[in-house]
Amino acid sequence: MTWDVSGSAPSVKHFCDFLTLVITSYSAPFSSHPQKRAFSGTATYYEPGLGACGVFSSSSDLIVAVDAAQFGDTPNPSENPICGRSVIINGPQGTVTCQVVDRCPGCSFGDLDLSPAAFEKIADLEQGIVPITWDFI
Repeated sequence: MTWDVSGSAPSVKHFCDFLTLVITSYSAPFSSHPQKRAFSGTATYYEPGLGACGVFSSSSDLIVAVDAAQFGDTPNPSENPICGRSVIINGPQGTVTCQVVDRCPGCSFGDLDLSPAAFEKIADLEQGIVPITWDFI
């Protein structure tokens, strides 16, 4: 007995293509490597000291405090997984890479509070507050 499957080959191929598309579409949101997304907000600067991450920083360090919502709540803030992460910040006059060492309770979502040295890489200190985009790297 022989089977003639020549007529079914295109439909099998189309089904496999469709199945691949469905699997890819549904697995994308659950990827262990989420797509990067830039944040928008404003940057200000502050005189750092002992930050929420348990790190002492000075005004000459390239550090940043992240808004409270993005910093999140952990029983021990110094063990927060955001601590020590690097961010790249784009401002009106340049770009700077900083390390997260603190939480900014007065910042809105997407806003950052930078050390004076970091702020000077993206704007003049006299400006005090500037629009930025930024992302974790």
